[in-house]
Amino acid sequence: MRETIILQHDRCEGPGVIGDALRRRGQTLRTVRIYQGEPVPRAMDDASGLVIMGGPMGVYEAERFPHLRDELRLIEDALRRGRSVFGVCLGSQLLAAALGARVYPGGYQEIGWYRVDLTDAAASDPLLHDVPRTFTPMLWHGDVFDLPAGAVCLASSEMTAHQAFRHGDDVYGLLFHLEMTAPQLEAMVAAFATEIAAAGISADAILSPAATHLAPLSEIGTRVFDRFAERVAAR
Repeated sequence: MRETIILQHDRCEGPGVIGDALRRRGQTLRTVRIYQGEPVPRAMDDASGLVIMGGPMGVYEAERFPHLRDELRLIEDALRRGRSVFGVCLGSQLLAAALGARVYPGGYQEIGWYRVDLTDAAASDPLLHDVPRTFTPMLWHGDVFDLPAGAVCLASSEMTAHQAFRHGDDVYGLLFHLEMTAPQLEAMVAAFATEIAAAGISADAILSPAATHLAPLSEIGTRVFDRFAERVAAR
């Protein structure tokens, strides 16, 4: 099994640093471009890993976006088979929902560069154990989730209690964007200009700090995703 399925909801929210790490470990990326109408696979079959990327929709909007039901079914299949799973932003919310947790509007927009604090549990986590206890990733969400039963909370921010979690050994959800690259960030700011304007945030407030934050973020992301990719490749 040398294939990882990538569920991509928007043209500008690709796997970024995650994809680079998986390729370095010999994984073929099977990218399902949901934004182009490509169907979600019904089952994992021989794929060793599943990565669910971010997107502008909410988990609870399945009537408007029927593919969300298909994604939840695929995540549940991956969990039953014991495959490695990583969810980012919307992906983490879908993963939390598949694990039985509530996903709902947080009542605020957390868009921009915000400090994230790792929990004590992260100090012994297989992926995060030597990551700085505090760092500043890109956050871009309005929905939040309760911690799934049996999961371990790995990170929080000032506004959001659950920014990252692990369930079992190889199932991870990150609400923040550790995979972010400069081209991705620029594309998101352009694609979601109306959203950030409605939130009272300027494009410059997102783009200008990138020169400071992206380099250390990439270093952390490479370390974390290389370890995840090793676990996928070992399947």
